[in-house]
Amino acid sequence: MKSPLVMGVLNITPDSFSDGGKYFSKEKAVEYALKMFELGADIVDIGGESTRPGSDPVTPEEEKNRVIPVIKEILLTKPGSLLSIDTTKSAVAYDACKAGAKIINDISGLTFDSEIMHVAKEFNATLVIMHIKGTPGNMQLNPFYENVISEIYEFLLRQTQKAKEAGVEEIIIDPGIGFGKRVEDNFEILKNLSEFKKLGYPVLIGLSRKSFLGKSLDLDIHERDTATSVAETLAIINGASIIRTHNVGNAVNTRKLLNYIYSEKSDV
Repeated sequence: MKSPLVMGVLNITPDSFSDGGKYFSKEKAVEYALKMFELGADIVDIGGESTRPGSDPVTPEEEKNRVIPVIKEILLTKPGSLLSIDTTKSAVAYDACKAGAKIINDISGLTFDSEIMHVAKEFNATLVIMHIKGTPGNMQLNPFYENVISEIYEFLLRQTQKAKEAGVEEIIIDPGIGFGKRVEDNFEILKNLSEFKKLGYPVLIGLSRKSFLGKSLDLDIHERDTATSVAETLAIINGASIIRTHNVGNAVNTRKLLNYIYSEKSDV
């Protein structure tokens, strides 16, 4: 089993579902990003627009005002940090890459602003293509699938082909846990995660504190870290290459334990 990368979540928003407003100032955002790297994060994913169910979009200008100063300050303080910009807007992706971000994490899978793949090509950035059904504003209003795995697979196949044709060289796929999915759909995705590896790209998974865990176990959002660790463990076993998480320390420890279990030689 290949050891996965840990991607820490940094929401520079007033309304994100888990930590909205907590890191809204540049100083607090930079401080938290550096702390995540100290805890063992390989990547920090920076977002300036909430994509929680029912959220409203913000303007590109507002989004850039939130994220660009943070990206610049992180790289000034800790040069070489691997930063991802979590955006669906090509204008935001462009300025973020110009400031030093190396990954574009598009939760719309190129469906909101297809120009974003050309930005990835221009900056030779890695592009994360995620599946979503609908928009953050309406995605949880009775989503339905005949076959959730095959439908997501076909979507990711189409969108990765578009990106390759546009000249994007590095692609990561994300089946989109919680983005237009029923509780049972999310468990089906987790159980069949290895199916998506057949597309030939690294698989990113974001399970952290998601509502399907809370609904299944009747847990408030701030009581879901243990359930998150269990789900992330299963995701790693089933082939996830990158774990996107709010609790970097827990994810790093999960990775360490699995490395002990699955390595040929153990020091413990």
